[in-house]
Amino acid sequence: MNRDGRFLRNAEEEEAQQTATPSGEASDVLASWLRGAAVGDKKAFTAFYGATGPRVFGLCMRILKNHAQAEEVVQEVYFEAWRIAARFDARKGSPEAWLMTMAHRRAVDRVRAWQASENRDARFAAEAETVDALSAADRALDDLEHRRVRRCMKTLTELQRRAIGLAYYRGLTYRQVAELLQAALPTVKTRIRDGLSKLRDCLGVAR
Repeated sequence: MNRDGRFLRNAEEEEAQQTATPSGEASDVLASWLRGAAVGDKKAFTAFYGATGPRVFGLCMRILKNHAQAEEVVQEVYFEAWRIAARFDARKGSPEAWLMTMAHRRAVDRVRAWQASENRDARFAAEAETVDALSAADRALDDLEHRRVRRCMKTLTELQRRAIGLAYYRGLTYRQVAELLQAALPTVKTRIRDGLSKLRDCLGVAR
């Protein structure tokens, strides 16, 4: 078997060969080659391949519409035929029908696998676009929220801004804030409470 898969004969040669050999006789010859292949006769299998290869390739091309893909499937079909030649039963059909059934199944499986891969890639691409869009929207909302907070913070007194910043952005306790600002603890608590109330009003947050 040529690995490059270039075994197509022209239409005239194929037609002449089919005309010269009666179908019943041709089937018997193919069956004898398969029996030879079943016991490891490589010459018999090469003859079987040469006689059937063009039609198998033609079928694969009609299904796959791709030369390289068709060649790969043909190689798979003949590898399987060599491996299971002993399973061929002439009572169930001709050698060529047996072979073409395998080729059709493998070609259709290849199309389905390719389509599944295409669908999966399209789905992943759509999901990635959605994630990117959501991330961009989140960033825009975050930026907008930050601008709103900064604007509202400017409406507070200096002590309120500093107290809230220390308590909520740096995580300090009220007592630590009071010590840093050198202010009485009750005063700091009041300023923070009043400042947060003013921020909620400015931001439109329901209490």
